[in-house]
Order: sequence, then structure tokens, then C-alpha cells
Amino acid sequence: MSKYHVYAIGNALVDMEFSVDDAFLASQSIDKGVMTLVDADQQHQLYIALKEHNGKKASGGSAANSIIAVSHFGGEAYYSCKVADDEIGDFYVHDLKQAGVDTNLHTEREVGVSGKCIVMVTPDAERTMHTFLGISETVSEDDLNHEAIAQSEYVYLEGYLVTSDTGRKAAIKARQLAEANNTKTALTFSDPNMVNFFKEGLQDMLGDGVDLLFCNEQEALTWANATELDDAIEAIKAITKTFAVTLGSDGAVVFDGSELHTIPPFPVTAVDSNGAGDMFAGAFLYALSHGHDFPAAGRFASKAASTVVSQFGPRLNPEQHQDLLTNHSF
Repeated sequence: MSKYHVYAIGNALVDMEFSVDDAFLASQSIDKGVMTLVDADQQHQLYIALKEHNGKKASGGSAANSIIAVSHFGGEAYYSCKVADDEIGDFYVHDLKQAGVDTNLHTEREVGVSGKCIVMVTPDAERTMHTFLGISETVSEDDLNHEAIAQSEYVYLEGYLVTSDTGRKAAIKARQLAEANNTKTALTFSDPNMVNFFKEGLQDMLGDGVDLLFCNEQEALTWANATELDDAIEAIKAITKTFAVTLGSDGAVVFDGSELHTIPPFPVTAVDSNGAGDMFAGAFLYALSHGHDFPAAGRFASKAASTVVSQFGPRLNPEQHQDLLTNHSF
């Protein structure tokens, strides 16, 4: 029996989320709906421009949001990442521990600046991110826990790691260790820009293919250089044994290795799309690792993601996870 249901590696970022309008994005010459990497000065200038807006802070990063969801649903979770010996790093470590997630982080951390992500949410619930990776960009193979990988049911790789040489190598090593120990492998494309600008690196992370891939419709179409989802699905089958493609308000499609299943949406009034894909992956992995099949996991993940988008912020509180489990019929 595995000690952990899911082991993940990703960029450790403290999310600072703000409500803005399209005019603000235009005034700052910001591309809407994607993640853009910026340096510390650029992020600081944006933060100053946002001082009139209400903000909310939480430990984050794509894989962190997913792994915290696994833990709050009741799964055993481990997260490898990197933060600095600074106030933001202290906040991040405390938040992970409060969520019940085991981690490679300890009290003696490197001097530096921890990563931060400014998330701007427009009235249409679309999220736009400007990220300064800080020390998280140097996450490496040294931050992997080989024993924990061997004792996990799934290893989950964050696509954002492709932008860092050491992070990409760490993800590749984690996949190789998982394969050597019969641990299932999962990867998320994370963002359309990762597929658009770093496809070759993502292919290196995929290797000969993973057991499970998560992506949204735009990422799938970009990967396949296709205009129709059916064509993209056929291309994705070449790089993964199973997959889940989220379709926003149209639900999702999941492939269990032999059959494609349509997952219906749970209609809600969308407030903030930030964290929807992360929650879908976390809920899906939790359900699969607790004995549920792909259609059931897809329905549960769709319900959890719809709950996230109906409120402000990328994560649910612990009580909401338990409410979902109590009120959802698998």
C-alpha cells in the first residue's frame, strides 16, 4: 500500500489576487488570460499600480493548489518545491503544514526571494497572471524525495516547470523515478503559453508518455496545431495513456484508455476562474486514488471546479472540501 496518494513537484508561489477591469489590463499593456513571466522590478511596478485594488494572499502555484486539494479531501499528499528564507517563504511553509501536506521544505532554507504571482481577475471571471519565480526557479533534482516518490500512487508534474532548466530536469527525474518504482505519472500543461512557447521542453518532460495528462481545450488545440477538439484528442493519445480535457462552462472530456467520456458541467455564476484547473486535477487525482473510475472522478472534479469558480480565490476552505464529499454521489 502506498504511503502517499499523490506526490507533486512545482513552482512554489505566493498568490496575490486582485479584482481589476479590462481597462486596467489595457493601461498596463498586459495580455489577458495567460501567465506571463516578469522580473522583480516589473512585478513591483505592477503591485504599486494595484495599490487601489483589494487583494488576497495565499500560498499557491498550480501543483500546490492541486496537492492541497488532495489533502483537504482526505488524501495523503507530498509536495516538492523551493522557497527562500524570507517572510514570504515562512508564510508558504506554514500554509502547507496547515493543509496537512508533507514537504521537502525545512527551517534552514536558502537566502533569496520567494516567488510571487500577481493574479488579476476581470468581471468575466478570467484570470491573468504576472509571475516572478524568485528562488522557485531554481527548484532542482536536489529537492526531490526519492523515497516518497517510490511510496506514492501518483507523481504529478507541473507544466510551468518547463520554463526553468533545473525545474524541467527535476520534473524529468521525478518521472523517471516514478517509472522505475511503478508509480503512475501525471502531468498538466498548466497554461496555453507553456504549450505555445515551450513545447519541446514539455515533450522532454513527457518522455515516452505519461499515464495521465491534464489540459484545457486551448492547450489541447495548441499542442496538436488543430482547430477541432476531436483532432486534438487523437494527437494527445500519442503522448499519454489517459487524459482529462477541461472545457470551461461546457464541462470536460476524459479518456480512460479505452473509452471517451463526456463530463457535464455544473452551471454556476462564475466569479473567478483562477484555480479551476488546479482544483479539477486535485479532485480527479483524489477520486482516482480512492478507487473511483474515470467518469466518476470527472464528475466529482467538475463539481469541485465549479465550486471554486463561484467564489473569489483559487482554493476552497477545508470545510468546503468535506461538504463536497458529503453531498456528492459518486
